[in-house]
Formats: sequence, structure tokens, C-alpha cells
Amino acid sequence: MIVYGKQIVLYVLDKFPEMIEEVYLQKEIDKKLFHRFSKLDKKIVRVDSKKAQAMARGGNHQGFLLLVKDVVFTPFDELKVGKFLVVLYGITDVGNIGAIVRSAYVFGADGVIITGLKHIALEPVVRSSAGALLSMPLALYPKTLDLINELKMSGFKTYGAGFGGENLNDVKFGEKKALFLGSEGEGIPQKILSRLDKIVSIKMAREFDSLNVSAAAAVLCDRIANG
Repeated sequence: MIVYGKQIVLYVLDKFPEMIEEVYLQKEIDKKLFHRFSKLDKKIVRVDSKKAQAMARGGNHQGFLLLVKDVVFTPFDELKVGKFLVVLYGITDVGNIGAIVRSAYVFGADGVIITGLKHIALEPVVRSSAGALLSMPLALYPKTLDLINELKMSGFKTYGAGFGGENLNDVKFGEKKALFLGSEGEGIPQKILSRLDKIVSIKMAREFDSLNVSAAAAVLCDRIANG
């Protein structure tokens, strides 16, 4: 798996050096930083601009690219022992998924679960999360109704983000909570909402149809984490 961009490359170097398999540099870098890469005892390859652009598939690599070990999904059973989970129903935009993973990690969630989908590519999610996915357990559980049952059996209170729910500021969340977020186009279907314990809404100062799902996730995670 290729990751690129100075911020994420340095994050991997600092936090997960054992994941690095090869280093690719498109420009000269600070000698101290180069020394850190050389201490990994991994192959360091100088690439030209054309090669770097091809490896980054046109992304903004800033001259820094890594080949790292593939990220894999975390088994659901490892997540249900946590106290705060974020569940993404039918969200396919990897930019939104990555941003939500980043917010979930920053605000102390124990894991993220993708449901309503059978597959999702993890490489672009790693990039869009600025590397946070490397630190945040991510599970894939396609059958949403079964997931809800599993969560409830594990002691979780389930909360869905949607219109017409209880004001977020008035909600007292349970000790173990699972926050469900839906896709921007369709949200969470009624058949799913009806199985959740409570629907919550973000109070907005001005009338508007909705927030971007990743922005809403940041608000909700902050409220759950900090009250």
C-alpha cells in the first residue's frame, strides 16, 4: 500500500515505523530526517517527478512516499468490548470516511464500524484520515440489523443522527454508546432508525438542510466525549 504526503509520511515514521517497507523520495530532504529514514534499514529510492506522480495517482505527494504494509479490518468482537463506537451506514465516500475516522480518533472513540456495505478500499481511507486509520480500529459488518442486535447484546445504547431527533445538547448518553451516521444522500433508512434506542439532532443557529456528514460526526463525537 502506498501512502504519500509529508504529514502522513512523518506520522507513519513517528508512530508506525514497523509498517514501512520502502521509502521513496522525489527531492532532497533535511539531513536529520534522511538519517531517521536510513535508520529503518529499509530501501530508500530516489524517484523523479513523473514516477512520484504515478505512484501517488496524481495526488499531492510533496516529494514523500512510502510503501507500507496493508491495513486490515479489525474483527468486530475486538471492538464490542469498547465504550464508544462510531457506525457508518452506507457511506461510500472515502474522503468522508477518512475525516470521520480522524474525528473519532481525536475524540476518543474506541473504533469505527462500516455497515451496509460489503467492501471498501482502505488505502484511500488511510490517506484521507491523515494516517489516523493506522491508530483507529476499523471493522466491516455488512448486515446492519444483525450489527444492532450484537451491539445491544453487548450492552450498547444505540444512537442515530437524523432529523427530528432529540436535541444533542439535551441527550445523556449511556456508558456504552454506538453512534450511527448515514450517507449524505439518503441518511439512515427508517427501518434502521426504528431499531435504534434514540435519534439525536444537532441544533443549528440558522436554517439549513444539513451538515456534511463528516462535519456532523465531529460535532457529535465532541459532544459525546466532552459533554
